[in-house]
Amino acid sequence: MRIAMLAPISWRTPPRHYGPWELVTSLLTEALVAKGVDVTLFATADSETAGTLAAVVPAGYSEDRTLDAKVMEMLHVSHVFERAGEFDLIHNQADFVPLAFSRLVDVPQVTTIHGFSSERIVPVFKRYEDRVHYVAISDADRHADLKYAATIHHGIRLDEFPFDVEGSSDLLFFGRIHPDKGAADAIQAALATGDRLLMAGIIQDEGYYAREVEPHIDGEQIIFNGPVGGAARTRALGHAKALLHLIHFDEPFGLSVVEAMACGTPVIAYNRGSMPELIEHGVTGFLVETFDEALEAISRIGEIDRSACRKAVETRFTVQRMADRYLELYREIIDGTVAG
Repeated sequence: MRIAMLAPISWRTPPRHYGPWELVTSLLTEALVAKGVDVTLFATADSETAGTLAAVVPAGYSEDRTLDAKVMEMLHVSHVFERAGEFDLIHNQADFVPLAFSRLVDVPQVTTIHGFSSERIVPVFKRYEDRVHYVAISDADRHADLKYAATIHHGIRLDEFPFDVEGSSDLLFFGRIHPDKGAADAIQAALATGDRLLMAGIIQDEGYYAREVEPHIDGEQIIFNGPVGGAARTRALGHAKALLHLIHFDEPFGLSVVEAMACGTPVIAYNRGSMPELIEHGVTGFLVETFDEALEAISRIGEIDRSACRKAVETRFTVQRMADRYLELYREIIDGTVAG
């Protein structure tokens, strides 16, 4: 089986720190290669893979601001379709632009929909749903107007997230500094409970950061570490008493939620989007409806068995499970037996 894996190119694959779509693309690619699948990864030239790397774009356009994002994306997407005849299946992880090329080649195609930036892009997906097999990353993120071949949750490499049996007395915010992710709510919760809050992530909304986050950063109770990767990432995720995921949008998935639980850290999240699919209320964390409920959940976090958080990820969210499900879908599509 020869698979063309089309990665996003905002960041390198795998990303150095931030880049959730690129991270998932890398995890899946490497797991498939380890299973003996012939995978060509179409990504930035500085990307790393055990498969075959194909690149016409030098670096991620979010990392090298001299690159024009639209130009790089057109070069990148056209590259895989110009070589489509070399593959048994194209797997698109790069949003909706590749859909416009889908009827120009005969090779079967899969698109993982990592979320919808706006309702305005849905017509593109609708136009090509008879040509491309769509995968949702959570049942919550399935759009009512679209047909799907499957829902496949993301998976992580458990060995990269060591279990921390004790955690610490600190709360953790881990995500983009953006209103959607609820950084301000996390800060206000820590101030209300008197807990120390460690924060990590890229600043995606400068105005929000300046208004709602920066004034509270004192280096003592509220500490902002910026984007973290590697060992610093896993230490942050594991060495906390709880991850605060007080989101203000319907989260399509939430990799940091699964990563934290893998380390044994329970999660307190607003009950939106995919959160009920990831968190078992009262077992691996708490699903809350209001800010006051979040404060109550912080006071009850000692009720959560950290080993239950780890066990949930071992059972449901490993990269091996994700790869097996995609491999099964590929075979069904290539054999012409897929339902959806």
